[in-house]
Amino acid sequence: MQCSWKAVLLLALASIAIQYTAIRTFTAKSFHSCPIPNPVNCSLSQDTDVADRLCDENPTFSYNLSRKTHVLILATTRSGSSFVGQLFNQHFDVFYLFEPLYHVQYTLIPKLTQSKSTTDRRVMLGASRDLLRSLYDCDLYFLENYIKPQPVNHTTDRLFRRGASKALCSPPVCESLGAVDLHLEEGDCVKKCGTLNLTLATESCREHGHVAIKTVRVPEVSDLRALVEDPRLNLKVIQLVRDPRGILASRSETFRDTYRLWRIWDGTGRKPYNLDVTQLTTVCEDFWNSVSTGLNRPPWLKGKYMLVRYEDLARNPMKKTEEIYDFLGIPMDSNVERWIQNNTRGDRSSSKHKYGTVRNSAATAEKWRFRLSYEIVAFTQHACQQVLAQLGYKTAGSEEELKNLSISLVEERDFLPFS
Repeated sequence: MQCSWKAVLLLALASIAIQYTAIRTFTAKSFHSCPIPNPVNCSLSQDTDVADRLCDENPTFSYNLSRKTHVLILATTRSGSSFVGQLFNQHFDVFYLFEPLYHVQYTLIPKLTQSKSTTDRRVMLGASRDLLRSLYDCDLYFLENYIKPQPVNHTTDRLFRRGASKALCSPPVCESLGAVDLHLEEGDCVKKCGTLNLTLATESCREHGHVAIKTVRVPEVSDLRALVEDPRLNLKVIQLVRDPRGILASRSETFRDTYRLWRIWDGTGRKPYNLDVTQLTTVCEDFWNSVSTGLNRPPWLKGKYMLVRYEDLARNPMKKTEEIYDFLGIPMDSNVERWIQNNTRGDRSSSKHKYGTVRNSAATAEKWRFRLSYEIVAFTQHACQQVLAQLGYKTAGSEEELKNLSISLVEERDFLPFS
């Protein structure tokens, strides 16, 4: 059906009026992006009713008038990101989510691995940004698009590592817990709490003053520019880096099948002809590109970016954590301090599984020196020489030097946040 020019003009004027009203009321209340009448239908009153109904039923993104702080821990696998995540998970006023982008990755690219091409790894970025924006707005229902099988009545037992989030294992999300269950192990949370009610989780998120998310599935900080510049968010990025030699050693031990050829080289002294070196070089390239962006201090990152070396955090966890919270503008509470004291001075038996966070943090940071052969260390130093220099990691010229230098392999650097 064709519309007359008068109807089209009326619709255009109505659209301008709606936008003007939204701008005028922006500082007074939350702004919801509502549908605008479609000129194809040519029925002004009918379209207005539909638009009003959709606006009432589907309030989408709201501007961050409360200035709730949204934190993103940007990291790579086996760089200490689970440890850093706990520094937020333990805070009473922070709603923390552990790797929600896992569901995006395994829905869109089920067979994605660390060795895939840059093109493959970026396929999921658009969906990831949309999900992050929704989660920071405490819209956990958006996760249902990626959880398989899809939740029924907004309940699911398939949220990836739900137990790593304290908020999802505490009342009101988990009503079955008593006073003796305040410090549940990750696996016990799922057993005692049962299925996750996303409605209760959404309500819990809204009751917290801040939202923090940890991810190893975004390659570079530049991929987050649209979120950083979004006025609906107050996003601050903590980029966590670690010595690539330490990352390689940790991955070889944790992902034994994936890194089998590296272990063969380490054990036999002979480099396999079909070794997938991108398992190492991709990490260094991502670090180089991302850190270069951050240290170049583009205007869009002003006050939004902080670079943290895992080794600095491991050597002085309390001091570094205080610096992080100071950057975020969030008071650090006693729960965080207590967790640091209890979880950075453990022994080898303290960590129950490969993803545990209870350990001697300083010893863990330098343990790679005794796990990797000098041949692999020298290869890594050559392949990653740019990023090692950029981040202040010294190189070892011999096996003896490698074993003796200990933590002094890390130069003293003060990566001040861009304010």
